[in-house]
Amino acid sequence: MAVDDLDLTVESGDVYGLLGPNGAGKTTAMRCILGLIRRDRGTVRIFDVDDPVAQREHVGALVEIPRFHDWLSGDENLRLVQAYAGISGPPGRAARWSALERVGLADRGLDPAGTYSQGMRQRLGIARALMTGPKLLLLDEPTNGLDPQGMRDVRELIRRLSTEGVTILVSSHLLGEVEAIATRVGILQEGRKLAEGRVAELLGGEQVELDTVDTALAVQTIAGLDWAQVVDTEPRLRVALTGRGPADLNAALVGAGVPVHGLTPGQGNLEELFLRLTGGTP
Repeated sequence: MAVDDLDLTVESGDVYGLLGPNGAGKTTAMRCILGLIRRDRGTVRIFDVDDPVAQREHVGALVEIPRFHDWLSGDENLRLVQAYAGISGPPGRAARWSALERVGLADRGLDPAGTYSQGMRQRLGIARALMTGPKLLLLDEPTNGLDPQGMRDVRELIRRLSTEGVTILVSSHLLGEVEAIATRVGILQEGRKLAEGRVAELLGGEQVELDTVDTALAVQTIAGLDWAQVVDTEPRLRVALTGRGPADLNAALVGAGVPVHGLTPGQGNLEELFLRLTGGTP
């Protein structure tokens, strides 16, 4: 899926979540950033550098399904990366095993990569992306193929790398996974950006829970407001507000004869935000 007039800003220190359903353009965007496919137009700046080679000196990436030499061990596959980068000697070995330890593969580092499960190969791909000590890390669906414990391990790894000063751009269609780690997000659909910003800003203060005995009339009234939208009706009526506050909603409902017993500020989540923006499914 091609991207269309896509403008993303990943700030230093971000864990930036690039969200969208399969086919939204997430992988295409990452491949454009990395120079793996040719752009029709537009520019990419990394660390304020324009040169397409120099700007990627401090970039690590895991894009799509990682490939390895299956007859080589995990350690030997990482050693090839170091050879391409001109890294050798004892420090290189220490770096390899440090990377394997960080992704939970130290006990399998001497086994052929061909014996690894899909989740293990995914983790070896992350270890490979860490080999050059990147300041910017691009991870395309990093939890693909992982069991719940593996997904948790990757989340903790991303958090730890962020505290170490690594800026991370991570794509996923698993909105809850990204919500757990991201500081900023961009939401894509059909190659276009629908929203971008800090998670707290996108979610905070947007919703209220409404307590009323006439849910049907309340829903009908809200449908006529261009700044309010029903998010859910069970177990309580939840309403998303745009540009207006709970007092405005209360006035509109009371004016329409809706008996309002209470309005409680609520907190949405990325999945609900995505559904509102796209009218579809994550």
